[in-house]
Amino acid sequence: MSAPDFAHLHVHTEYSLLDGANRIGALVDACKRDGQRAIAITDHGNLFGALEFYQACTKGGIKPVLGCEVYVAKKSRLRPHSKAENGYSHLTLLARDAQGWRNLLALASISYTEGYNYRPRVDMDALRGRAQGITCLSGCLAGEINQLFRLDKEAEAERLAGELRDLFGPEHFWLELQRNGIELQDKVNESLTRLSGRTGIPLVATNDIHYLRHEDCSVQDVLICINTGAKRADEKRWRMDTDSLFFRTREEMAHMFRDLPGSVKASCDIADQVDLKLDFGKYHLPVFETGTQESAEQLFDRLCEQGLQRFYGPAHARARERLEYEKRVIREMGFVSYFLIVWDLIRWARDHGIPVGPGRGSAAGSLVAYVLEITQVEPLKYDLLFERFLNSSRISMPDIDIDFCKEGRERVLQYTRERYGADRVTQIVTFGTMAARTALRDVGRVLDVPLAEVDKIAKLVPQGPGAKELSELAESDADLVKLRKDRPDLADLFRYSIALEGVARHISTHAAGVVIADKVLTEYVPLATHDGEVVTQWPGPQLEQLGLLKMDYLGLRTLTILARALENVRLSGARVPDLLALPEDDAATFKMLAQGDTLGVFQLESDGMKKLLARLRPTRFEDLIAVLALYRPGPLESGMVEMFIRRKHGQEPISYPHPTMEPILRDTYGCIVYQEQVMLISSALSGFSLNEADNLRKAMGKKQPEVMQKFASKFVEGAAKSGCANNVAREIWDNIEKFGGYGFNKSHSTAYALITWQTAWFKANHRREFLAANMSCEMHDSDKIKAFADDAKAAGIPLLPPDIAESDWEFRPAPSGIRFGLGAIKGTGAKAIEALLAARGRLTGRTPNLHELCKEVDSQEVPRLTWEALIKAGCFDAQGHDRGAVLAGLDAALSDGSRAAADRRAGQSSFFDLLEAGGDAAPPPSVDATRAWSRVERLKAEHEVLGFYLSGHPLEERAGLFGILSTCTTGQLQQRGAQSEVVLGGLLRGLRESVVKTGNLAGQKMARCLLEDLEGSASLTFFPRTWERFRALVADDSVLIVKGKVDDRSEGPALIVDEVWTIEATLKRFDGSVWIYVTPEDEGQIERLFEVLERHRGGRPLYLQVLGADGRVRPVRADPKLGVGLSAELARDVDALLGRGRMRLART
Repeated sequence: MSAPDFAHLHVHTEYSLLDGANRIGALVDACKRDGQRAIAITDHGNLFGALEFYQACTKGGIKPVLGCEVYVAKKSRLRPHSKAENGYSHLTLLARDAQGWRNLLALASISYTEGYNYRPRVDMDALRGRAQGITCLSGCLAGEINQLFRLDKEAEAERLAGELRDLFGPEHFWLELQRNGIELQDKVNESLTRLSGRTGIPLVATNDIHYLRHEDCSVQDVLICINTGAKRADEKRWRMDTDSLFFRTREEMAHMFRDLPGSVKASCDIADQVDLKLDFGKYHLPVFETGTQESAEQLFDRLCEQGLQRFYGPAHARARERLEYEKRVIREMGFVSYFLIVWDLIRWARDHGIPVGPGRGSAAGSLVAYVLEITQVEPLKYDLLFERFLNSSRISMPDIDIDFCKEGRERVLQYTRERYGADRVTQIVTFGTMAARTALRDVGRVLDVPLAEVDKIAKLVPQGPGAKELSELAESDADLVKLRKDRPDLADLFRYSIALEGVARHISTHAAGVVIADKVLTEYVPLATHDGEVVTQWPGPQLEQLGLLKMDYLGLRTLTILARALENVRLSGARVPDLLALPEDDAATFKMLAQGDTLGVFQLESDGMKKLLARLRPTRFEDLIAVLALYRPGPLESGMVEMFIRRKHGQEPISYPHPTMEPILRDTYGCIVYQEQVMLISSALSGFSLNEADNLRKAMGKKQPEVMQKFASKFVEGAAKSGCANNVAREIWDNIEKFGGYGFNKSHSTAYALITWQTAWFKANHRREFLAANMSCEMHDSDKIKAFADDAKAAGIPLLPPDIAESDWEFRPAPSGIRFGLGAIKGTGAKAIEALLAARGRLTGRTPNLHELCKEVDSQEVPRLTWEALIKAGCFDAQGHDRGAVLAGLDAALSDGSRAAADRRAGQSSFFDLLEAGGDAAPPPSVDATRAWSRVERLKAEHEVLGFYLSGHPLEERAGLFGILSTCTTGQLQQRGAQSEVVLGGLLRGLRESVVKTGNLAGQKMARCLLEDLEGSASLTFFPRTWERFRALVADDSVLIVKGKVDDRSEGPALIVDEVWTIEATLKRFDGSVWIYVTPEDEGQIERLFEVLERHRGGRPLYLQVLGADGRVRPVRADPKLGVGLSAELARDVDALLGRGRMRLART
């Protein structure tokens, strides 16, 4: 006898974040195995997984029941409650039909947008207006009826049950029974059964599923620990009271409720009542209102025609033909409004001074987009294809992503809300999932595995596109296999990490995604909130499947930089260039690129890209397009990049298997670099339509062997019709398969190459203005400001100190360098600086001193801390006073300012005000020169507020010595291999001591700090044993030499320290001879060199390493009587004479 039918109606998936451990696909498979015809999804307070669940069930032949276990505020959802207060209960809601689904969408949205308080909450008032079409179950132990039973309030429980029955209808409200082994649940079940007998409200059996199998209980327990920040071993932590919340079979449920068989059957009755089909076949694009009598179609045609005339004139037949073709396809696919929406957004942004990028993605291949000025890359000039963007044989929504200036993106979003309605426009959710490394670290914390050990294990796991899953790596990666074999104590770490890899962990707002609908969004999609922003509960791809318009508004910092660079050129009085009319053959730009001088150049800043540029030495704009397409793992690993470089430089012949391929591959020296080239070859040689060619391109990208085999046959047959020999056609196809799979989207590469060229041209031709703009866009990142300052210094452009009379909020080009921006001084703020600049403007014709400015601004606008930061930064240096002395006089200046402000409020003028009104400025009070700072004090204060040293460096006098005693600098550290042993010298700061909390070293002290040298900084870690040995030497502002191993687990330069020495101790360790390297070019300096050595006589033998004319280096012992004493002064003098790095030490 077969088991009775049953349907699970209370089910939590991974979208009950950090609580549910069920994967949707696994639930569907479980239903199929057990013959269950239907299953519900009822995640806590959200519908995050509902659409994925619906599609998976439908595909698997299982009936989906869409629902939600809502949180119901006990009072009003609009009233917040404290965390300690039991302010909400649970209720299980299931959508029965289309109306019920719309109501559930609305309730799920309201719970976030109106009721969020620790949890997304609805209330009885919200339910009353949206109960139609919804089946309600009374919930788990946290349901309010059950809570009342637990408090022995049976009358109130019965009253509430009656209210819910009346609200949802007598056939659609059910009392929910669960048998999970919890004693309290059993007592509540008895009360529910009696209540059903008295009221006739029917019973339904559920199992509150949180995990798939009984043994997965521990996986969910780990999830809960991750959620609450608890250790699994902590006996006092919160945990589930049962291990029975798994997917039970029909037989198990029938047996468990054998005394109440009707409650089992009821689950199927409820599922059978569900009649809900979601519509994925329609578009819900907003209607574009023209605001005139002109229709959208007429406006589209007129704008296209005007653009065609503007860019091509009346006689350009090729452009006319292409435009008419694209317009016809766009009209037939129903996307006229879409193009007008995008056109309107971009036009509005440009009209309001918000820079917009020249295009991105495949949209740059559209001539319609170009003539509408949606994009600014000419598709005909660069052989870009419309079909790569919009394929009429494969109906899908166009995808035009837009780059806006980062600072203007929010304004464009606000305009979109105003244009189409705030209730029809919102941002899009994205789910953070537990990648392998994240899972290992999360689980490691729960299991109390030492952090350093977990980090080491996590580093063994590759990450990024194409990386294998942890479950596969654990069985195939040699290091991980050995680790698991040698360390059985880590079995749980791997078990739970594998189980949780890929599980949704949290929600966040997509960096760019925006959805626009033709109706109120909650008609189609539930909403949530994240960090104060309203977002959809479903991610972008699912919104597109529903037919909603998804767009990406990307904030691109580079556009902000270019806008500021243009403004800097204007302020300097030079002619402002047109970014769209820059010469594409600028020799200075190509020379700069070939030198790898690309800091600040869009897409070309990485070390690997610099090396590629130095080898490739681009000479044409087309080379830049190719560089952006080639610098990816596939082309780099396949040998394509090497072939490209050899062919460009004539080191390998360029060949074309068939003449039709030459015009297609000429710009890339016969190499297949772009997807569009694959499409054009297929079309020109084998007769594919461009739509068919795009389908080939897509199949190639998805690596679909069966589909590719069909295309291969068609390609070879078509090539034969063009007179191409079979073996040649097969060779071409093999080449397409080999390299075409790595092909990049040329439209995107071309659009981004234009931004690359603009930034490169600007740096080569207006470096001062360009670097100032970059610094202004990194105001709060002193490390990046320092990097740009070093770049400017290398080009002979100094970073000038902040000056209260000269500086603006931003960094600005000045005749003698780049003036530091006041906004980058730590401890200042925008309002304070704005007030100061306004006060400076009122002091026309006079150099503002501290006292005058204090009298001009209100102390509430510019607080004391701001004044201190300005003084420490050197803003008043130009007035000839020491910073310490100026700071000592700050109190007096602030007192004078307060009196002046009081006089102004009283309508009085002081004696000094009258003098100034008469034209003679009052002399500032004298400064106490005895309060001057030492050089060390000045530099320390400067570093505090600027984040780096500007007017000097504490290590400058010892720079040569560090060059001798160190094996590398902080700037070279990341070029060394992991665990490489190095010696660094520098200044220590930011020392933090901590106590190890877990593992064998628990309770012992360790420390971290930064080491700074003249090139940058590196983080140092002192583990307990090392810290115990050297803690007496290590202190903030100490200058030390450290030896250790490169730590590649950190994002920046980092070292795990093994030994620490003072400079004096290091010199004693290196007690051998001194070697100085000289070249033939130094011949004129030899006499002066010996004068230097004479001044530094000592006991160390001296050798010269002489570079001969034959290129060989020969050691030459200097006069045995001439020994030298090693010191910072000797190193400094030799560096000054011959250049850095010429002197070395040898151990005895």
